[in-house]
Amino acid sequence: MTPLVFVHGFMGGSAQWEKQNPLGTERPLIQLDLPGFGKNAHLPVINSIENFAIWALNELSEAGITTFDLMGHSMGGMVVQDMVRLAPNRVSRLILYSTGAVGVLPGRFETIETSMVRAQADGAMATARRMSATWFLNQHQDADYASCAAIAEQASLGAMLAGLEAMRDWSGLETLAKIDKSTLILWGDKDRTYAWPQIELLWKSIPDSHLAVVPQCAHAVHLENDMIFNRLVADFLNN
Repeated sequence: MTPLVFVHGFMGGSAQWEKQNPLGTERPLIQLDLPGFGKNAHLPVINSIENFAIWALNELSEAGITTFDLMGHSMGGMVVQDMVRLAPNRVSRLILYSTGAVGVLPGRFETIETSMVRAQADGAMATARRMSATWFLNQHQDADYASCAAIAEQASLGAMLAGLEAMRDWSGLETLAKIDKSTLILWGDKDRTYAWPQIELLWKSIPDSHLAVVPQCAHAVHLENDMIFNRLVADFLNN
């Protein structure tokens, strides 16, 4: 079976995908940690989406993984769009999960610039906890908040600022219509980070796109309603 590669978002990490392990009964799962985040928090930080994409493609090549299905969450959704642009022949199917094509994130709970100022004022630990709460409909009260925050806390302030800079300076608008992969666009209807217009833009611009909206979930559908999330992903990849 074709492996499924997961690319996490801003302040995420491979450990966040534990509830997606059931998908591994049908295909190999490869869960990356981007430089500066998660298990790769010790690596030099990267401040551009394209360079994140180049790093990810090189990691997969070094592991002997030439072709794969690809899923990106949030900032990781930007990364995978650039991975498809840079290496279209390596990607079989694409899942764009709670993400968009404009890095400035119109409609976000706060602007990128505000996040950068607040991160420098509050420090890495407080920023990790505050932003992790925005992922969930019930914020700090969600059962998965603590584990999500613990992953975010592995990132340094430098990694956070570099990631925010990477998002702020990126746009994938010009390449959307060129994506020739069957693409699932997956979104929670209470997402505080990516508003509906970003999702609609992906859906209407990518030629072979399929939309799945999960109600009463915010930015972490894969944790808030993992059974529905896993079923949607499995059905898409199996058809």
